[in-house]
Parts: sequence; C-alpha cells; structure tokens
Amino acid sequence: MTAVAITDAVDTYLQRKAVGDPDGSGAGTYASNAESILRRWAKWLEAEHGVRLIATLEVEHMRAYAAELRRRTDRGEYTASSAGTYYAVVRAFLSWCVRGGICETNPAATDRAESALPSANPRPTSDSWTATQRRALERYVRERALETASVSTRERRSRLREYAMVAVLAHSTVRGSELFRVPDDDRRTGATWDDVDFYTGTIRVLGKSQRLEDVPLPARARTPLRRYRVVLDPPSTDWPLFPTGHAPSIAARVRSVLRDRGYDEDTIESLLEDATAAELARKRSIEPPAITTEGARSVLRRLCEEAGIDVDGDYLTPRGVRRDRSSESYRREATASKPTLRASVLEQSIVVSDDGSPAAGGRDESTEND
Repeated sequence: MTAVAITDAVDTYLQRKAVGDPDGSGAGTYASNAESILRRWAKWLEAEHGVRLIATLEVEHMRAYAAELRRRTDRGEYTASSAGTYYAVVRAFLSWCVRGGICETNPAATDRAESALPSANPRPTSDSWTATQRRALERYVRERALETASVSTRERRSRLREYAMVAVLAHSTVRGSELFRVPDDDRRTGATWDDVDFYTGTIRVLGKSQRLEDVPLPARARTPLRRYRVVLDPPSTDWPLFPTGHAPSIAARVRSVLRDRGYDEDTIESLLEDATAAELARKRSIEPPAITTEGARSVLRRLCEEAGIDVDGDYLTPRGVRRDRSSESYRREATASKPTLRASVLEQSIVVSDDGSPAAGGRDESTEND
C-alpha cells in the first residue's frame, strides 16, 4: 500500500469534487463545505495523535475523533446534528480513499467508532428551561445594565455586554457557535460589528450549512446591542461583538499583530509596559479575539448564580436561552421576509445613543418599540 499523506489525499479529493458540476448535483458546493471540515480533522489528527498518513489511520483514531465531537457538543460548540455531519464528511472521504485503493478499509465506518458520536436526541438539561426562567435572567441583566449610579465606565460596559449577549440569544435564532469563537475552527471566529445591519435588522453569521446567512435581529435584541455599542465604541467594524476579557489571549493577539507589522520584541515589550494589552489593542486598532463558546457559557453560569436561577444544579446555556419555538422554521420564514440587500455604508454611519439621539456608528431606530 502506497504511503499517502492525509493532507495530500484531502487535496485530491476536494479537487475532484470541485471540478465542474455538469449535472447540477451540487458537487462544487459540497467540496466548498467539506474543505474546512476535512482540514480541521487532518490538523486535529496530527496534533493529537501524530497521524499524518492514511495507512496509519485506525479505528481507535476515528473513535477518538467521534468522542471529541461529542465533547464539543456537550460544551455547546456544536449541535449533535452538526457533529454528525462533520463525521459523515470524514467517513465519505475515507470511503473514497478505499475505492481509490489508498487504504484497505474505512476506519470511520465501524460501530465502535460511530458509537462514540453524540446522540441526536435532545439532552434533558438547560435546553428545557422555561420561558419564566429565561425572562428572570434577562430581567436581572437588564436591571443591572440600566443602573448608572456609582458605576464605573468599565463596569457599565461589562454589564451592557452581558445584557446584549443574553438579549441576542433570547430574542433571535443566532446560535452560540455563530455568535462566539469556536476554538480550532478557523471559520468560526465570532461575529463582528460589520456583521450587524441595524437598518435591515439582521446579523450575518456562518450557519450550520457552512454558508453565510442573514439572520433576523428583533428590536428586543437590537436595542441592548445598540446601547452596548455606544459604550464599547469599537475602533473599527472588524471589532468582535463580544471581545474576550482573557488578558493573556488579548496580549498574545497584540504581540502577534505587532510582529506582523514589523515591530521588534523590545519595542513590543516597551509598548506593553506603558499600557495594558486591551488599551494597546484599542489604541493600535488591533481586534482582540472574540469570547469563546466556553467563555460565554462561563459568563451565563456566573449570571445564573448571581440571579439565583438554578434548576437541579444546572444553568442556562447559550442554546437554552432561546425561546420555545421551532427556531429552524422561524429562521427560514423570518429571513425570507427580510430585504436581500444589505444597508449602504452611509446608512451604517448612524447609531442611536442612550438618550435616543443619533450618534456615529449605526442607524436611527428611535421609532422602534423596545
């Protein structure tokens, strides 16, 4: 059996899938969607198990991959159906390898490997929280955010951030993996202010289909988001909606970008001595990383504890914040009713301040109901 690198086989597979689509089968679209999945899988295999060759890939490696997908599903980074899709893409690729004589058997197409995948059945955890409990959490963060007496600017920004986070999750169908950064997924880096269109009332996200979608943002989500933007005052539209508060992550990003800009190590350290990493990032227009899905869960866990909201020791996860409704059908129907054109740059230059007057950075929506 010829020793073939997994990355080389992936390249060939994607090239053949992407070449034309004469019968309208959607092969080109499939290749585009499968590329990030297969490349992340290959990178994970090498980093976690040192596997680089197709010939050395075993059932235990695929079982470990399935277990990794299950862990990420448990953390709220993926849905069970998304995890199943990712695994199915890898399994199809390995079946192609078998047909091409690159490997003898498909280690992914075994009961032992597939048994480690997450169950498609809903988990009876925070996803089943009641509307009353969700409203209690939203009421708590709203009241904290609107308290202005004896609150520092930094604290007010933090409270408005938490209010906006809860409101967007509660009143839209945006998923946590679309809003926050998913580690090791280079396509899911977190939503930015450039993704938000206050004029059309939508946010552009990378959906489960691995395609960009304009998802409706109802007024109850937009209003807290506008208030938060005023105090955040992002230096650019590339700034994440919800930047991480993890100082080492911000410092690592600042150092990396400054190196790319030609600064030597001594100069970088000197700059960091005169200002915090967060201050330097803002001053130099270096976008910090977005908060991760796990980080968002930690925020929600803390808020639930502070608000005294508890169900058998559980807390509200990003998925659990969403309303009781068929989010998939609602999302399709609501998106279909929205304008297909994004707002112009000029329209994006106005935002509403806390007192209802227009200010730089967004569009006037003062006539909307909160």
